Parts: sequence; structure tokens; C-alpha cells
Amino acid sequence: MQYTSVKGKRLKLIISEEEIKKRVKELAKTIEHDFGEPFIAIGLLKGSFVFLADLVRYINTLVKIDFMWVSSYGSGTLSEGHVKIVKDLSMDIEGQKVLLVDDILDTGYTLKEIKSILSMREPKMLRTCVLLDKYERRKVDVEVEYVGFKVPDAFLVGYGLDWDEEGRNLRGIYAVEGV
Repeated sequence: MQYTSVKGKRLKLIISEEEIKKRVKELAKTIEHDFGEPFIAIGLLKGSFVFLADLVRYINTLVKIDFMWVSSYGSGTLSEGHVKIVKDLSMDIEGQKVLLVDDILDTGYTLKEIKSILSMREPKMLRTCVLLDKYERRKVDVEVEYVGFKVPDAFLVGYGLDWDEEGRNLRGIYAVEGV
């Protein structure tokens, strides 16, 4: 097993860099096929930025990129149960095909709320892509069309996911042991 550490805690490799790259390429091809024409990819900051960057590089059609910075977590590892928009979109999505991209689907509160907000802006099409689905923790129903990996209920870091801003730059995805 491959280990490293963040904040003094050991990390166990869950998904390797090679597995991520392979799956991101597969998702990109499926999305490219399904959308069939230029679209807007919206990343939820901060966690999705690595995934979104890799994803759009494998899509062979015009993709405009925008970001929303939303917060549903406080300091540490526990969700606060509410969603706050820190930074909204800079472009209009009315009448556009839109792909909402997030790093991880956990309780579902954030994604459901943001999808609702974006739907009110009347895009032509709104689909959702998440790299990780932590299905065991789901609290609300939310439809996601594209999922990279189903993952266990563990605290995860790497490939954009962090623990108090640490660990985002790890190339694989790791479970934090003892958290």
C-alpha cells in the first residue's frame, strides 16, 4: 500500500493517478458525445478545479469555462448543512448547454441547491458530473449523469480535495486514516 501524510495523519491510496486519468478520459468522451456541440462547463470551487481542467482538455469541442465558489463546509471535516455562494458565475447561461462539475458528491445538499439555482437561470440543458460519489452519505436525492468513481465513506484528499486547504496537490485520491 502507498502512504503519505497530511496534517500529521497517514493517508491510504484509494484511487491512483493512472486510474483517475483513464476514467477522466472516458468521462470526457461520453460528455463530448452527449453534448455534441459547444457548451459551458461550470466548476464548483475550490475542489473541482483539477478535475475540471483535466476533463476539458480531453473534450474535442468548444468549451467555455466558468466557476462558482460555494461553501458548505466549515473548518475541519464536518458539513454545516447549508450552502453559501461566495462567487457567482461571470457569464449568462440562459439558453446554453451547461455541465456542472464538482469533485465529490457527499450528502447531496450542495449539488442539489446549486442545480436548483442554475435551473432558474434557464439553461437549454443542465447536466452534472462528479469525480467521486460517496453514496453512503447521501441525505437528499440528486441526479448526476456522469460519475467517475463510487467511493466509501472515508475522509478523502488529493486531486483537488483538501483538508483545511492541504492535500489538494496530491496526484491520487487518499483516505485520511483516523479522521
